[in-house]
Amino acid sequence: MIVTTTNTVEGQTISQYIRVVAGETVVGINMLKDITAGFRNIVGGRSGDYEGEIKQAREMALGEMVQRAIELGANGVVGVDIDYESLGQGGMIMVTASGTAVTLS
Repeated sequence: MIVTTTNTVEGQTISQYIRVVAGETVVGINMLKDITAGFRNIVGGRSGDYEGEIKQAREMALGEMVQRAIELGANGVVGVDIDYESLGQGGMIMVTASGTAVTLS
């Protein structure tokens, strides 16, 4: 499965545009990670806990999108876009991945 942010795949021809596919995931950040991130906000530096949660959420959303493309008979997804959104009063992060499922030849 080829997954790319571009609208074409070098050396490949898109023989069929199947449809838009998407994957979504919502993850909660627990209170302990909020405290750690708040401390990092005061003293500076990166929040490894938040970064890990976001990375895992992104991979889950991409995996779900790819699975939906496979179910449609696609062997590629082009024009992939990943969006991040904070939900509620913080502590919840939604990650969506979307693209066009295609058949490459």
